[in-house]
Amino acid sequence: MPHFKLTASPVPSKLSVIDMAESAGLQFVSCFAFEAMQKVDVGRLAALSDPELRLLLPCLVRMALCAPADQSQSWAQDKKLILRLLSGVEAVNSIVALLSVDFHALEQDARKEQQLRHKAGGSNGESILVSQLQHGLTLEFEHSDPLRRLRLTLSELLAIMNKVVDSNGEFFLKSSELFESPVYLDEVADVLCILQAELPSLLPIVDVAEALLHVRNGYWFLCLLVANVPDSFNEVCRGLIKNGERQDEESVGGRRRTEALRQLCQMNPSQALNIRAMVGEECHLPGLGVALTLDYRPDKADEAVSPLVSYVSGLLLGTNSKVRTWFSMFIRNGQQRKRESSSVLWQMRRQLLLELVAILPRSRSTHVPNDGNMEEVSSGYSGLREEHVVKASALLRLYCALMGIAVLRPTDEEAEQLLQLMTSRPPATPAGVRFVSLSFCKLLAFPTLVSTPEQEQLMVMWLSWMIKEEEYFESAAGVSASFGEMLLLVAMYFHSNQLSSIIELVCSTLGMKIAIKPSSLSKMKTIFTQEIFTEQVVTAHAVRVAVTNSLSANITGFLPIHCIYQLLRSRAFTKHKVSIKDWIYRQLCETTTPIHTQLFPLIDAYINSILTPASKANPEATNQPITEQEILNVFQSSAGQGEGSRGGRQHYSITTQLLILYYILSYEENLLASTKQLALMQRKPKSYSAALMDQIPIKYLVTQAQGLQQELGGLHSSLLKLLATNYPHLCLVEDWVCEEEVTGTLPLLRRMMLPSNTCRYTQSQLHQAFQKLPSSSPRLMRILEHLTLLSPGDLISYSEALTASMALLLEPAVPRRILQTLNKLWMGLNTVMPRRLWVMTVNALQPSAKLLGQQQYTQNDLMVDPLIVLRCDQRVYRCPPLMDIVLHMLNGYLLASKAYLHCHLKETADFDRQSQTVSNLGVPGQPETPEVTREELKNALLSAQDSAAVQILLEVCLPTSKEQLQLGAGTQSLLSSIRAPLPGKSKKGSLGPRARGGVEDAEPEGGLLSDLREVQCLICCLLHQMFIADPNIAKLVHFQGYPQALLPLTVAGIPSIHICLDFIPELLAQPQLEKQIFAIQLLSYLCTQYALPKSLSVARLAISVMGTLLTVLTRAKRFSFFMPILPCLVPFCQAFPPLYDDVAGLLVQVGQVCASDVATKARDIDPLIARLQYLKEKPQGAAAPGGDFSKLTLPQRIAEEHGGADPDVQLCYCVEATFMDIISSTLHGL
Repeated sequence: MPHFKLTASPVPSKLSVIDMAESAGLQFVSCFAFEAMQKVDVGRLAALSDPELRLLLPCLVRMALCAPADQSQSWAQDKKLILRLLSGVEAVNSIVALLSVDFHALEQDARKEQQLRHKAGGSNGESILVSQLQHGLTLEFEHSDPLRRLRLTLSELLAIMNKVVDSNGEFFLKSSELFESPVYLDEVADVLCILQAELPSLLPIVDVAEALLHVRNGYWFLCLLVANVPDSFNEVCRGLIKNGERQDEESVGGRRRTEALRQLCQMNPSQALNIRAMVGEECHLPGLGVALTLDYRPDKADEAVSPLVSYVSGLLLGTNSKVRTWFSMFIRNGQQRKRESSSVLWQMRRQLLLELVAILPRSRSTHVPNDGNMEEVSSGYSGLREEHVVKASALLRLYCALMGIAVLRPTDEEAEQLLQLMTSRPPATPAGVRFVSLSFCKLLAFPTLVSTPEQEQLMVMWLSWMIKEEEYFESAAGVSASFGEMLLLVAMYFHSNQLSSIIELVCSTLGMKIAIKPSSLSKMKTIFTQEIFTEQVVTAHAVRVAVTNSLSANITGFLPIHCIYQLLRSRAFTKHKVSIKDWIYRQLCETTTPIHTQLFPLIDAYINSILTPASKANPEATNQPITEQEILNVFQSSAGQGEGSRGGRQHYSITTQLLILYYILSYEENLLASTKQLALMQRKPKSYSAALMDQIPIKYLVTQAQGLQQELGGLHSSLLKLLATNYPHLCLVEDWVCEEEVTGTLPLLRRMMLPSNTCRYTQSQLHQAFQKLPSSSPRLMRILEHLTLLSPGDLISYSEALTASMALLLEPAVPRRILQTLNKLWMGLNTVMPRRLWVMTVNALQPSAKLLGQQQYTQNDLMVDPLIVLRCDQRVYRCPPLMDIVLHMLNGYLLASKAYLHCHLKETADFDRQSQTVSNLGVPGQPETPEVTREELKNALLSAQDSAAVQILLEVCLPTSKEQLQLGAGTQSLLSSIRAPLPGKSKKGSLGPRARGGVEDAEPEGGLLSDLREVQCLICCLLHQMFIADPNIAKLVHFQGYPQALLPLTVAGIPSIHICLDFIPELLAQPQLEKQIFAIQLLSYLCTQYALPKSLSVARLAISVMGTLLTVLTRAKRFSFFMPILPCLVPFCQAFPPLYDDVAGLLVQVGQVCASDVATKARDIDPLIARLQYLKEKPQGAAAPGGDFSKLTLPQRIAEEHGGADPDVQLCYCVEATFMDIISSTLHGL
């Protein structure tokens, strides 16, 4: 707790003057005596004078006579000293006599009297304590014994207390002869203290204190009472405050309460701050809080800010709105009364004015020199002293709060001195910069302070000085946010008439919400826009303002970036042909984390000023974009290494690179979005070249931004949004999944175990290990395993060595583990440098026949024609780890091609259409090329591109002739094994391949573990993703068709192929028999794989179509149509037994049609028809013993004998074989 000393009030209160007259000659308890009583310091008590000791006798006598709780030896000694002190005081005898009465009986009588008074309605008729008085109260007290004195005083006190309770808060001053007689004050005080001490339940000290406020000399009695019960100080003060008025200067009672509490605090100054805090908590007696602050000063004065300024500022600028409203009301009400020296408010204002004048420069005056000798006067100007700057800033903020929040109306003297302080010139320190900013904002908030022409000229001179000294202040003070930016910003707001923005700026700088009328700023607007800052001066000055070094969110205040942003929004630079490009570029290069929130709006406004002219009348009035060379300089070290090199961060921070990337991507997107408007204005701003974009490490930067999201604000999400539109191939979901595997916890733990010499292997060592394959396989494996422990960023330097040697891994005898490790490293590099990695990989995997004169493809080549990816060495198609890489690149380039064509169409469409519109003016009947045609052509090209990629991949799934020779008939089984059972196989007890092409039953060992099978799985996964992303690709590919041998693979390996059920009816309706055959074959596999109600309905449709075609096809077409599709009826029946009747009827119908065509032949076909009818009616008969022979041997033998002779005969026996397969499959299922 700080120590305080008592000082006189600047102006004595009228009430205190009255009370001094009332209490003339009375001795108050000193702070020294009260402290001695609080601590029971006998040594200090012995040092007191007799008058001071007389005031404390009631407590000391009780202390000496009553049995103590403290039985220690030290207290026994202290008690002896107290008795020695009391032995020489005559008044002790009377107090001892007072303590000798029966207080229990006295309390009983007092309570009876209270009950009697309560029944009588508060009248003072009868009294149990006091019988009929023969004389006045004073004479009775003089002639009474101790007991009667106690009764007289108690009766009078209870009467006052009852009246206080009945008054309902209305103040009254009771005339009491007992408390007013100066002769008996000491004796009455003794009696009062003894009564309260002995009867605490009857006379609570807080209630007694409240009653004493209503009698004369109440302050003196109250101080004595509390001094004799020092522990009750806080309780009494809190009770008086809680019962006090919200506005103490509004009533006599409030002022008396305030004065009483001031007297108590003078007696105990160490508790003054606590009492003042109680005032704020209860929101009562605001004048008391101010009075206590005026009364007390710390022993060691604070040179920076006075207690009064701190206290009032805390009330008005604190976070408690209730306290702020309460104290503001005190200020408002105080102004309504006439000025009087007794008012605490006027004492406060006088003290504040004295403090303000004390720090004003001594040589200041309101005399304004002519312009001619302004320099001499300025040079001799005595500015604010450095030690006064902080105090001056605090005073300014306090006056702003008083005038803006509490609506204080300054007097002429206050306004004059305030203006003198505001226009003074502080030293070039950070505090000086703050003071100038506050003074400037106060001028804007309260322009009425400038009332005379002389004051206005003084203000203009001060503003001119601000402009001139701003740069010096910024450099000398070492701050980034100076008042020059605020001047520019306000000037720009005035020019654009954004008065509400000026008000927000003022309130933000002052740190308080002030109601400022926009109309009050008209005079300041005129001064700014016509005398100080014309718009042209603003723009020219803004460009010369230095950028903020290491700009980040940690730098607060108003910066040059705020000014430039506002000028960009108002298009002032383009209007006055002032180039701002260089300034913005320099500021972007001077940024760091955490990123400043104003950078994003600045970039967006700059891009808008580049693309959109300031006015239609002058379409060329735009800003210049940042040049490609300037952008390359930011990534200068990464220019040689391509995407992902980290050397560029040596000179430019990652924040700068990310902001430049955001600028480029946002510029390109806005350019595409504005093509229509630009075409109408015949403007075509230049787009950034693809060569530039190839040299920017986009993916690496976005990966870095992901780890810095908290410091970069919303930059990462904005970049992802722009990438999803312009670079979808950099936003692949599988890449994000792979990033989790590369940057997850497990890789991090593995990297933590990495030895310190992380660069143990060089690129040349890696290259040599590749060149010596396969003999160097163990060494290469060690190097690759070591590289897997590195982070993707550290792998960048090895990227060329890894990709350039990929073709060497296609040689035989290369261990599979090396291939898999290379795939893992490639996927890691793909997270930081995908685009350049893809180009290097495509060039490295070109066929070996082209090595001598092979073409080095570029990023643009691959986006224009993504199928280049598949023109790789054929051996890649049987190398699953490398095929995985190729498929990843193909998927990415297909997406990139879509974005590329979309951008190309958007860039050219509006300009071409506008040119055509202009050329067609005046030519009637000239049709315009519909825009939809261009869109359709683009979609057709993309569909052809996608379908070609799918067809090539499906072709890769087919075994080569060499593989067929190696596997023999097992190749068909490799494809067929993907789905079992298959339709048409005649082997007993199982369903196998179709009857027309028998194969070996045994699967060759290792067939399911072959490279072909793994490649097929990888391709099917990609096709599944493509079909999900665009179902139209699946429709187009199946309308084109592909080899029937691949159907088992595609149906089983592509889960999303079930969508073909949607368009198989449309495919069946095609006029080409080949498409109809393909549709039925595809449907047969789909029914087995997806036995759904929808499949059943489509199968019924297919059977119906087959029946219809039977009646319209010629003999030759009938054979070519039904021979390949009759085996498809077997899986129909297998998947959907209810179709058996329809299928059987169709088979019989086909047999009858064929039989009718061969009826004229020599051979007899009737037995065959009879067997078909029998099989239809009694299929169980085919399962009789010996049925196997008739089912297999006979139809096959007859077909072999007559197959080459007549197609109808072959078809008939094929129908019978299909019947037998259906029956066999049905019985096998049972």
